[in-house]
Amino acid sequence: MTAVTDSIVFRHLFSTPQSSAIWSDSRRTQYYLDFEASLAIVQARLGIIPTEAGEIISSRCSVELFDMEELGEETKKIGYPVLPVVKQLVRSVNNVKAGLGEWAHWGATTQDVTDTATILQIRDTLHLFSESLMKITEASRDLALKYKSTPMAARSNLQQAVPMTFGFKMARLLATFERHRKRLEEILPRILVLQFGGAVGTLATLSDTGLALQVQNELASKLGLAVPDIAWHTERDRIAEFGAFCALLTGTCAKFAFDVKLLMQTEVGEVAEPYAPHRGSSSTMPQKRNPISSVYITSIASTVRQLSTALFDGMVEDHERSTGPWEIEWIVLPQISTLTHACLEHTLELLQGLEVYPEAMKRNLEITNGAIVSEAVMMGLGKKIGRQVAHDLVYDICREVAKDPTVSLIDLLASDERVQRSGLSRDLLENLCDPANYIGLSEEMVLKPIMAYNGPKMQKN
Repeated sequence: MTAVTDSIVFRHLFSTPQSSAIWSDSRRTQYYLDFEASLAIVQARLGIIPTEAGEIISSRCSVELFDMEELGEETKKIGYPVLPVVKQLVRSVNNVKAGLGEWAHWGATTQDVTDTATILQIRDTLHLFSESLMKITEASRDLALKYKSTPMAARSNLQQAVPMTFGFKMARLLATFERHRKRLEEILPRILVLQFGGAVGTLATLSDTGLALQVQNELASKLGLAVPDIAWHTERDRIAEFGAFCALLTGTCAKFAFDVKLLMQTEVGEVAEPYAPHRGSSSTMPQKRNPISSVYITSIASTVRQLSTALFDGMVEDHERSTGPWEIEWIVLPQISTLTHACLEHTLELLQGLEVYPEAMKRNLEITNGAIVSEAVMMGLGKKIGRQVAHDLVYDICREVAKDPTVSLIDLLASDERVQRSGLSRDLLENLCDPANYIGLSEEMVLKPIMAYNGPKMQKN
């Protein structure tokens, strides 16, 4: 095994069949051939190459007609896969009619073909991301609505902070993924751009025809890509931006998965991953139910972040054609793409089957004997005796509660002379000490990202 996508054991954990297919040798080679076929058709229509040549070249641009073993051997010898593809294409066309194969790849260069194929792979990968994001936002919205009013403890520095609702937590996740969907729409015009400029981007090979820019325009249209403003052979911001987007996506997935792992702890027990017989089982401790999807999500996200930095290294290319940084993309892009799609699918599975335990949330709200609502008490008391005085008073009482689990915040407050002098009755104190009464605008805020739920979706070409 040289990569997880090659592993029978791990490939479905760290990749998906759909994303792996996009980055396979056969699909990449077909994208090369799609470029060559489209180029030949456009040039034949414009009279740059013979009409018959365009017809035969395009008819022979099917990966099933190519010898992949030969392609592998020739790539090893030459160093790049495009020239071996072109050689086989020329031979295939000449076998149909001698001499016409020489019109294949007319005016193009290796990097034109490679970069355009890469953009087509990224395009199809982003379609997969878009589909996953749509389902993820649907699942997040459903959880946010279902638990809109379910109180739970918010955590700050891993300590209980103040109450909120579980729906509020899920609505924050929904809002983040909605931003990612918006980002996806924004980056598409910048990334999905044709590369066609010849040796150094000046289209010198076609300049004598007077049709070079028209070829570029029609080729872009035929492939469903935008026309470049100028050649970008060694300007790799498009590729780096894709890597950064993958890092952002998986980072959000990992934040959610990390929270799930913490909430699954035995001592917390507020949520659990979807149950399946023996999933997460220990080989020696029968009682255990370990997090699984969350573990994969966080490990994938960390790996994608590290790999994305390599694409930023790949931006530092020399002059008009680089000596090495370009090839970084060949190594990294398949991994980033397949890992990211797997991460999104794990996240979707986690969201769709997440087990939520409101009773455990209620129980955990009570384990501090009322201290979790100390801020509410401080604010209520502060109106009577001043905020800082109230803060110090409640702080001292909370210290007493922490020392003795048999006493509660409400009892100590009610018996404190300073609180009594403030005029707050026991009924008012009990109201302040009810966690369900101190969830702020959790319920209203849940609805804000949901109202914006039907945002823009990626349109297929």
